[in-house]
Amino acid sequence: MAPQVYNNGSGYNTPDSQLESALPIHPTAARRPEYITVQSENTTYTDEHITSKFVNRGASVQVTDGRMTVTPTAQTYEFRTERKVGKTGLMMIGLGGNNGTTLCATILANRHNITWHTKNGIVQPNYIGSMLRASTVQIGTDPATGKEVHVPISDVLPMVHPDDLVLGGWDISGLPMDQAMARSKVLDYDLQRQVAPHMALLDKPLPSIYYPDFIAANQEARADNVIPGADKQAHLEHIRADIRKFKVEHGLDRVVVFWTANTERYSDIIPGVNDTADNLLAAIKSSHEEVSPSTLFAVAAILEGAPFVNGAPQNTFVPGAIALAEREHGFIGGDDLKSGQTKLKSVLAEFLVNAGIKPLSIASYNHLGNNDGHNLSAERQFRSKEISKSSVVDDMVDANRLLYKAPAAGATGKAAKGEHPDHIVVIKYVPAVGDSKRAIDEYYSEIFCGGRQTINIFNECEDSLLATPLILDLTILTELLTRVQYRRSGEGEFAPLHSVLSLLSYMCKAPLVKPGTDVVNSLGRQRNALEAFLKACVGLEGNSDLLLETRIW
Repeated sequence: MAPQVYNNGSGYNTPDSQLESALPIHPTAARRPEYITVQSENTTYTDEHITSKFVNRGASVQVTDGRMTVTPTAQTYEFRTERKVGKTGLMMIGLGGNNGTTLCATILANRHNITWHTKNGIVQPNYIGSMLRASTVQIGTDPATGKEVHVPISDVLPMVHPDDLVLGGWDISGLPMDQAMARSKVLDYDLQRQVAPHMALLDKPLPSIYYPDFIAANQEARADNVIPGADKQAHLEHIRADIRKFKVEHGLDRVVVFWTANTERYSDIIPGVNDTADNLLAAIKSSHEEVSPSTLFAVAAILEGAPFVNGAPQNTFVPGAIALAEREHGFIGGDDLKSGQTKLKSVLAEFLVNAGIKPLSIASYNHLGNNDGHNLSAERQFRSKEISKSSVVDDMVDANRLLYKAPAAGATGKAAKGEHPDHIVVIKYVPAVGDSKRAIDEYYSEIFCGGRQTINIFNECEDSLLATPLILDLTILTELLTRVQYRRSGEGEFAPLHSVLSLLSYMCKAPLVKPGTDVVNSLGRQRNALEAFLKACVGLEGNSDLLLETRIW
């Protein structure tokens, strides 16, 4: 008998034998345990934990009459990482959008080993673009050959495998996931054709929160799947119940909540409204107009003990939200996925400044035609993105006051930054190009003896195919960091990390950091910090590029 086929009404046909393999949404196949075992007095293993000692070395600098006295410092910490990786769910706000559908389809393609045809040949499913799944870290040298040994970053510590994530979430559009994927127009048709039956088995997006004042008016036509009413306290309780239900229904140990929906306008910071935890909770109860959907989702996640990551540029984490996370010992991270143009900027600007070359202006132009671009065509939503993109070179400029004059004492406003390159960001909505984003950058710099240098870069890419792997990395790292505890050596009990997960900065345009600490935008420094932390958790030192053994007798 010929195999039966599945047809969802959109022309997607898949044999029953393949469809049946889609039914277990969460496979239970055992994953390989961590690959690295460190033999050291600084590292111990039990069935439950990896415990390590790490010496954090730095220097204290005292300035007196323009002279600097530098004193080396050393502080020993102990890290304890829970080895068991619990069953983890990912709930995305914006599940039916470009990023949400692309992520779900990619995981399903990998989970079911779906290959597809393009004009260039057959493509295998992969996680290229994910730092955790497609890049490596150097852990030492082979004594026999003297060559460096590299391992996948995902092997340093036990981490969730992307294939094992349980997927769900909310969207203001109620389109089923297979149809939402087709609407997004991101993936090759042959992949869509084969993965559509698996997508159709995912739950439709849950109703989401829609406050028209926070996103562009051009999104109203999509808003057919919203929680009714205007009572923000009721909306908060509704979202909290959704998280609890999802966790129970799927037997999850941990849920990570991720905002990958539309960019909102910036929220005004108003004393008495969103400046403290209690004021923010009271503002929600009174349905204050300045409580945004993303902030309400963040509060719901915090109160449910679910880490919340903001993948968009708006100021979701108003001071009251950060204070609430600290009080509830919740975990938060963000803001805004750093995928293409801004990631390059955080490399190239650092390269120029570190080379002693002085960027005078950085002009960035973008055009794209997906729904993100449509939403950003509204002025207030674009302003959120502009703010996120514009701060990316600040720490690099501040690190070199030979090139840029420091701010004058008591300076306020723009002058408080001191001398700074002109930095312009333009985003235009061009429907014809769809998800294929075009980015043009000009770096105009001063060089030797008053000369000038201009570097122009043109970048074209599928926007969602760069952003989606970052959602995976942020989710997996967030889950890992919930299992890491620390203490100063010999002092008290182990405690969780700070609520603000600044180690996620590598994937974020506008990194959220612990209040009162400096923001680091340099991509190299962010990557080094993350690598060093992961290695510290197994008792290894951070990377040394000194290569002393090659430089001395």
